[in-house]
Amino acid sequence: MTTLFISDLHLSATRPDMTACLLDFLRIEARGADALYILGDLFEFWIGDDDPSALHALIAAAFYDLSQSGVPIYFVHGNRDFLLGKAYAQRAGMQLLGDPVVITLYGERALLMHGDLLCTLDTGYQRFRRITSWRWLRWLFLHLPLTRRQAIAAKMRANSQQENSYKAQSIMDVTDEAVRAVMREHDCALLIHGHTHRPAIHRVEIDGQPARRIVLGDWFEQGSVLVCTPQGQVLEQRPLPGADTVTA
Repeated sequence: MTTLFISDLHLSATRPDMTACLLDFLRIEARGADALYILGDLFEFWIGDDDPSALHALIAAAFYDLSQSGVPIYFVHGNRDFLLGKAYAQRAGMQLLGDPVVITLYGERALLMHGDLLCTLDTGYQRFRRITSWRWLRWLFLHLPLTRRQAIAAKMRANSQQENSYKAQSIMDVTDEAVRAVMREHDCALLIHGHTHRPAIHRVEIDGQPARRIVLGDWFEQGSVLVCTPQGQVLEQRPLPGADTVTA
C-alpha cells in the first residue's frame, strides 16, 4: 500500500532529463500505487489546454496510461500551471482538486496545498495571485491568439526570475503563522505542500498538539517523491538520467 506525491517538476522542452525521469517513474514505480498526487507546477508554464506542445501530449499520454492501469491521479494547480483545465486533465486521466483540499491518507486527515498561499510575506506575489485568480481575466487571456499568449508567458517568466533574484529567501518561504492557521482551520495534523523547493519534514505544534509539515522537492537536480504508506511518510530522491538517454 503506497501513495505517492510529487510537485514542482517545471517540465519544459529544454530539460529532457527531467521528462525522462518522470516517464520512468510513471512507467515503473507508480504502477500499482494506491494513488498519485501532483501538487502543482508540473509544467514550467501553461498557456492553455489548446497549446499543441509535443511535450504536453507526451506527458498526457503517460499519465493516461497510468490511470488506465488502475492508479487514480489527482492534480492541484500550481502558480506556473494554474490555467491547466478540464480538457487537458481528461486527456491525462487526472482529476482536478482544489487548493487547499483535505484527503484521508491511511486513516489520517491530510491537508494538501501547492504551498504558495502560505508565503504571506511575499506581498507582491500574493497580489499577483489574487489578480490572476479573476475569472474574467483568465477568460480573456485564454481567448488571445496562441502566439500572443506565448509572448506574454515568456515576459512574465523573465520578470518573475528578475524579481525573485532580489528577494530574500525568507520572504519566499512559508510563514509559521500561515501554516498553523490553515492546519487549524482544516483540523489537520499533517500538511503536505510544494512550491518552496525546500524538501523536508518539519515537526510543528498546533494548539499544544504535535503535527507535521512535509515539503516536496523540485526536480531540477533529481527527482523528488514523497512515499506514503500506513507506516509513515518518507521523502526520497530519484536520479536524473543523462540527457543523451532521453528518447522522448
